[in-house]
Amino acid sequence: MLDMTPNRPDLPPEIARRRTFAIISHPDAGKTTLTEKFLLYGGAIQMAGQVRAKGEARRTRSDFMQMEKDRGISVSASAMSFDFSGFRFNLVDTPGHSDFSEDTYRTLTAVDAAVMVIDGAKGVESQTRKLFEVCRLRDLPILTFCNKMDRESRETFDIIDEIQENLAIDVTPASWPIGKGRDFIGCYDMLNDRLELMDRADRNKVAESIKINGLDDPALAAHVPADLIGQLREEVEMARELLPALDPQSVLEGHMTPIWFGSAINSFGVKELMDGIGTYGPEPQPQSAEPRQIAPEETNVTGFVFKVQANMDPKHRDRVAFVRLASGHFRRGMKLMHVRSKKPMTVSAPVLFLASDRELAEEAWAGDIIGIPNHGQLRIGDTLTEGESLRVTGIPSFAPELLQSCRAGDPMKAKHLEKALMQFAEEGAAKVFKPSFGSGFIVGVVGALQFEVLGSRIELEYGLPVRFEPSQFTSARWVAGPRDKVDAFAAANKSHIAHDHDGDIVYLTRLQWDIDRIERDHPDVTLQATKEMMA
Repeated sequence: MLDMTPNRPDLPPEIARRRTFAIISHPDAGKTTLTEKFLLYGGAIQMAGQVRAKGEARRTRSDFMQMEKDRGISVSASAMSFDFSGFRFNLVDTPGHSDFSEDTYRTLTAVDAAVMVIDGAKGVESQTRKLFEVCRLRDLPILTFCNKMDRESRETFDIIDEIQENLAIDVTPASWPIGKGRDFIGCYDMLNDRLELMDRADRNKVAESIKINGLDDPALAAHVPADLIGQLREEVEMARELLPALDPQSVLEGHMTPIWFGSAINSFGVKELMDGIGTYGPEPQPQSAEPRQIAPEETNVTGFVFKVQANMDPKHRDRVAFVRLASGHFRRGMKLMHVRSKKPMTVSAPVLFLASDRELAEEAWAGDIIGIPNHGQLRIGDTLTEGESLRVTGIPSFAPELLQSCRAGDPMKAKHLEKALMQFAEEGAAKVFKPSFGSGFIVGVVGALQFEVLGSRIELEYGLPVRFEPSQFTSARWVAGPRDKVDAFAAANKSHIAHDHDGDIVYLTRLQWDIDRIERDHPDVTLQATKEMMA
């Protein structure tokens, strides 16, 4: 296995076998279905669920919120750990819907690679492009899976060209589809010279593999119709001439992506993709932090919180902090220092996730994602160490693009509403601002669907009907600068000032003109659209 930094020491075997990755795509490209099949092959579930379950078909395991089940979309990132052919996969399923992109951005800080899922008929869509840009900023290696090849899809070369042109990345085929739509019978595995045939009858069955000696092998005729053999030979020859060969180092550096073709719902092409993640995906990588970088092979345990999920189990009002371990060998019952508060924390009940199921984690290694149940001590961006004062950097918080006032349906329950909103703010599900003037709260989100999710969760989890009403403000900016200048600025603009759940000063704006005016009249103060979430 090649490593991104050639002079780094070898990792301990337990850490070296970790593969921590996220699945990214546009909504409806088949991301959740692919996740289900990963779990099926990893032996984690007996029968894969369907996003929209009918009758006997089981519900998906990775969509655990009531709203996700009702709508058939993922609105929350969920983590899953399972073993597959000697590797330990830590998979994070992200929301595809653009209204939840902030959750996805933060998730990408906690993984070492991304699997990009593309719909064979639609190619590269807008949300895929956005998420790809985030991966590019972090130089994440990307492996591509072109899904839904059993439906009418584009020409293979067109799909590859579109990825190369739109995303400016070299594409190398790891497999090549044979036929498409109704005529799709399987793929030729270009890396191992194998024929992979799809079984349309049983969706939970692993595809049949036939070893062949090149495309001139007479055995090919027994499995592939004559008209498709000629086309396959011609296309593969062209692909080998025109497209770059697979360079594992280039994949690790994020300059090249291997592409596999298949049909997740028919369990086809998934196993080859998983083998590819094991072979070409990166081992746990160093983590950027202040005042120094954290290397995975260090013996001391460090980890950081990239997500907080409240009420995963509504009966227990619990809050689980998702922690990515950056270094060391963690054991249950360890005492770790919570860097922000400088207080020790005994981690007595860490959990490993299989979506909504969880089991007690006796141990975990760098690269793993564990859940730490807590009552509000841990928030996004917090770092846990064995005593050293390190702060993991690079976890963003974005200024919301939509603002609405939020009031409790019952005025007597205002205090309960404050508690619920603060909980969601710490979870990162929304920004909550308390204006200096007036009562009530202003809730800010990236996309309109988040208001719906928030309203339904407050009602379901807290029994509190709420009303969202239009606000006079359209956006919010964090105020930064010397303390005395910020205080003077706040005093002069009281009607626009609010505080977020961390107590930081926020300037609420109506128009772009407001922002321009501040830049002109208060040159010592800067208005920021992003805030680093750090302990």
